Amino acid sequence: MVRPLSPEVLARVSRVLWAAVLVTLPVTSFRYFPFLGETTQVRPLALYPLALLFPILLLRRLRGEIRFALPGSWVVWAAFLLAALLSSALGALDPPIELRGGVYAERVVRAWVTVVIGSLFFVSAIWMNQDEEQVRFSARWLLIGLCLHFLWSLVQALSFYTSLLPRSVLREWQTSFLMRAPIKNRRFSGLAFEPAWLAGQLLTLYLPWLTAALLTRTRLFRSRWVEPALLVGAVVLLLLTYSRGGIFSSLATGLLFVVGPARTEVVQRWREGVAWLRSQGRPAGGGSIRRFVLGGLMIVTLMAILTGAVFVVVQKPYVQALFSAWQRADTLEEYIIQNYAGGRAAYLWAALGVYGEHPWLGAGLGASGLTMYHHLPDFGMTTVFDIARQLAPDSQAIPNPKSMPARLLAETGLIGFSLFAAFYLSLLAEVRALLRSERLRFFGLVGIFAWIAVIFYNLAQDSLATPNLWINLGILLGLAKGSLSSSTATKETL
Repeated sequence: MVRPLSPEVLARVSRVLWAAVLVTLPVTSFRYFPFLGETTQVRPLALYPLALLFPILLLRRLRGEIRFALPGSWVVWAAFLLAALLSSALGALDPPIELRGGVYAERVVRAWVTVVIGSLFFVSAIWMNQDEEQVRFSARWLLIGLCLHFLWSLVQALSFYTSLLPRSVLREWQTSFLMRAPIKNRRFSGLAFEPAWLAGQLLTLYLPWLTAALLTRTRLFRSRWVEPALLVGAVVLLLLTYSRGGIFSSLATGLLFVVGPARTEVVQRWREGVAWLRSQGRPAGGGSIRRFVLGGLMIVTLMAILTGAVFVVVQKPYVQALFSAWQRADTLEEYIIQNYAGGRAAYLWAALGVYGEHPWLGAGLGASGLTMYHHLPDFGMTTVFDIARQLAPDSQAIPNPKSMPARLLAETGLIGFSLFAAFYLSLLAEVRALLRSERLRFFGLVGIFAWIAVIFYNLAQDSLATPNLWINLGILLGLAKGSLSSSTATKETL
């Protein structure tokens, strides 16, 4: 007779697998996935440990070892899924014609697979983070995964700027486990598919924890220098991606964060810094002088690193085009094209054209790419090289909106888009509950930063399978649900 596994064993296995999920998040396009074609770019390595973890979590939930099920925002998510299902069903009644081997049913199935993947990440994050200790465990392993980005970026730097590692060797190494070779123009991509994906990960996964830790003086590791060092490294790596969208999204997120929910912490840290400088400026002993000098050297060093990174970034022609294109362009259309943004603008235009044909329920989840070519603007078919290459007779590419709002409008219509927006607003409401607790305020700030970051991130990506959308918000929702449940139970007992 086989004895059932004890709750303790299942809990330990769950923690190991969850740590594996978090550490492997940097690998966004793992080469070895069955049944996926070469055009499928979203291939998170974390899916492998997640596939082992979720059945265990489901078993623990059925056995009552996980105390609560799902937060209230899941009801809104379910409503969105019903609207998307209705859209897909209605689209099947009059499907668009086949495009380069892609048929309506196949595109819809692929889209729903991404929905399932995203939902699994979301639910797993919620169920694995029911209290503060579990959330700290998740944060530490998440940041350990960031170190893998740093290590592989150092390998790329050796190839980009020295002769120690030939570019051909780096290409062979990287393509042995990733779907894409290193970028030719020395843009760092880490373990992500491309530099923009790395910038998105830094913004949505790692910067929320590191920024909130710095402002609230919260330690996730024993040494007090780990979080500041990781923050500086993440900012420098973000700049070296030369991702204009990622850099500006990070600036906008940081600005909204510091003038909004974190303004109290910002003012407090500023006052403490001024008071420290004044007190150390009139030292009473040698120890004070040494601390003052070391602190000053550290500040100067960090500022030098960041200033140097910014200087390198602004020298990049890809970045300079944002400013120099104004002088060469006579119209907004020409400015967008000369800014290397013509492809994205054309796809956005085409997706909105699909939405115009199906304004209420859309063309069906995943089906927008089959008709987007019919709605491309003239400049997209004449002056944008990327689109011209995709329109070539031998191309097998099927376009995508490259923006979550545009995709949802095109594929689920105004109804689906509204429900998705309501879902994100419900996430914000539940995460903000953490700010009411002084003990949990740090986690509330992480959640608000992550929420703002994901909103900006969604403007330039359109895949529901990307873990960036779900991990941090799921972790903080789990804590919010768990803390509120515990508080309610305590009050009822009293």
